[in-house]
Amino acid sequence: MNSLLSMNDLSKDDIMRLIRRALEMKAGNYRPLPERKYVANLFFEPSTRTKASFEMAEKHLGITSLPFDVDHSSVTKGESLYDTCRTMEAIGCDALVIRHGVTAYYDEMEGLGIPIINGGDGSGSHPTQSLLDLMTIYDRFGRFEGLKVVIAGDISHSRVARSNQQALAKLGAEVRFSAPEAWQDESIEVPYVDLDDVVGDADVIMLLRVQHERHGDEKDFTKTAYHNGYGMTLKRYQRMKDTAIIMHPAPVNRDVEIDGRLIEAPRSVIFEQMNNGVFMRMSVLQEILGSEQ
Repeated sequence: MNSLLSMNDLSKDDIMRLIRRALEMKAGNYRPLPERKYVANLFFEPSTRTKASFEMAEKHLGITSLPFDVDHSSVTKGESLYDTCRTMEAIGCDALVIRHGVTAYYDEMEGLGIPIINGGDGSGSHPTQSLLDLMTIYDRFGRFEGLKVVIAGDISHSRVARSNQQALAKLGAEVRFSAPEAWQDESIEVPYVDLDDVVGDADVIMLLRVQHERHGDEKDFTKTAYHNGYGMTLKRYQRMKDTAIIMHPAPVNRDVEIDGRLIEAPRSVIFEQMNNGVFMRMSVLQEILGSEQ
């Protein structure tokens, strides 16, 4: 694997190899890469979990991370993304982790000679988030085939929804969406359902953050109405199967996508996802930069 740009880059076998390696790493079975490597984490959008977990993954593997601050870089002088990336290549970086607001920004990187790991592109893809989600599901259920997964919320703006739907369908899970009509994406061929109709039968309920920054005018949006229609309320939680889990890529808008009292409830694996993110990103970095351990 040279780069990781979207879940379409990965076969079923690729996904399972990354998951199994990440689980081994979580169990403590890893060591630093045998050769020194340098990675620049280029985050052009705000991030807590993705950026910090990549940095932690890099430290575990003995990779040197180059600091990058958009506000104190030549981007403020008009430097293009491509020129920033070529600069990082020229000074000796072995790979780049990039988050950018432009969907499919990587299409403009044809002249780049080092791998890219996509940390999120606009409303396009977020492959490492999808992989850590898949790791969390597999660690809990030991399978994907036949699992009933509901992804609820801001579908049209969600790179997480798109990436997870691609991967879960490939792995044999049954995926359904639940979203307000204005936030549905008909380009993705997935049935839309009423959350109340499926909450008692689902194995996984994946809630999405309402992405206010991508909406513009939201005169019709109210937190209470959204929570009652598409969020994880206490009543819905009580109807879930005992074995079912709640997921969320975070950051969480408390009492909007999920009742704040449920974020650390027994069926919630939100913080487990965050923990798994370190090991999955270690697995991806090992795949791209290292030899098989």
